[in-house]
Amino acid sequence: MEFDALLLSRIQFAFVIAFHIMFPAFTIGLAAFLAVCEGLWLKTGNEVFKRLYLHWVKIFALAFAMGVVSGVVMSYQFGTNWSLFSEITGSVIGPLLGYEVLTAFFLEATFLGVMLFGWNKVGRKLHFVATCAVAVGTTISAFWILSANSWMQTPDGFAIDPETGNFYATDWIKVIFNPSFPTRLVHMLLAAYITTAAVVMAAGAWQVINGRVTTPTRWQMRMAAGTLALLMPIQILAGHESGIVAHEYQPAKIAAAEGWCESAPVQGTMLLAWPADNECGHAGITIPGTSPYLFANAPKGEDLKGLDAFAPEDTPPLWLVFYSFRIMVAAGLVMLGIGVWGCFLWWRGGLDKKGLFHWLAVPSGALGFVAVITGWIVAEVGRQPYTVYGALRTVDSVSPVSTAQVATSLLVFMVTYAIIFTAGTVYMARIATRGFDDDPMGKPTRERRAPGSPLGAVDDPAETGEDIVAAD
Repeated sequence: MEFDALLLSRIQFAFVIAFHIMFPAFTIGLAAFLAVCEGLWLKTGNEVFKRLYLHWVKIFALAFAMGVVSGVVMSYQFGTNWSLFSEITGSVIGPLLGYEVLTAFFLEATFLGVMLFGWNKVGRKLHFVATCAVAVGTTISAFWILSANSWMQTPDGFAIDPETGNFYATDWIKVIFNPSFPTRLVHMLLAAYITTAAVVMAAGAWQVINGRVTTPTRWQMRMAAGTLALLMPIQILAGHESGIVAHEYQPAKIAAAEGWCESAPVQGTMLLAWPADNECGHAGITIPGTSPYLFANAPKGEDLKGLDAFAPEDTPPLWLVFYSFRIMVAAGLVMLGIGVWGCFLWWRGGLDKKGLFHWLAVPSGALGFVAVITGWIVAEVGRQPYTVYGALRTVDSVSPVSTAQVATSLLVFMVTYAIIFTAGTVYMARIATRGFDDDPMGKPTRERRAPGSPLGAVDDPAETGEDIVAAD
């Protein structure tokens, strides 16, 4: 393997996007969680939901900031490392990314200030509108980013200028709503909600383990368990539908993900595989005859394409796609188990009693991020050797830069990200797991009347939300 500018540019982009995708996935889900908490507080008047909001909104602010910073750095690479890709596809990709800024980022930036600093400066309903606007903004952002990325997976509605070789749109509806976009958008949004639920569950479990069981702790664990148990089965169906679309438009990706070496009318599901002395390069444990159930839409009487149906230069890396897919599925199944187990304990009244469940739920908080990253590996590496599938190869997309330049910038990114984002993540984890200012009976311990305030009012910033970001 030669570490040339192309390979190093791919590694650099993969490194940056792996860091970046964790924060949008978390903030999309957390924004929805905050909107639900504030809505329940307004509907029921139960202060526990307000306390949950004030606790998690500080984490949201940090994650949102790190997501913005890492996203800006990632977009710069379109000009530094992938200038030919930007030049060739800019007429199509550029507007999609521009729409994301105009419709989503401006909306988020406008209402984020009200959401963080307007708790005592605007009315309750207006503050709730601001929270919902931020949540909608994160979803709109995902809409445009997934549209652009899905167009690279299943390009449609475009043509190529015969003189310049550049792409241009012929039908924007087909560009935006390309074949893989609907299922991939649903799959990503569900992944964001599930990732957040796993983190919230892990934080609550850690509080239980450390004896800091409060009313907000109980509620956040119930909400997280219910979300995982409800959404994971839907996510499995959404992932299956996304796989069906990929099989139709990107058969080489599915062949690598499934480990199909040879074309055959009926294929099996390979659970595990290892290198072997044969042309495909592996042997494994296979459940035979599953393809009629998993790919029922495949044309009858035709072979399901294996890796042998494609030229070697047109196939994605087998092992990275194969095992990333299995890690993603395994992470999802574990989170499903945590959700169902948590709901069972909730029903039995033991969700807030320390046990094996809580020790397993804590590390499971990272599984959502693991599933998101490995899922993106399947999507992006499985698309290789193309940046725009079937239309533009990756080797024809890279900037004319030297290997030394890319290696230097990659090293700088790795060191900087390791310091800044690790520190930020650790700080968010510290806030999330420290617990709430309640005693074990669920009564506030720092509640006190402010001079001249109505009976029952409090003047603790952590309770009033006067300075949400600073209250620590």
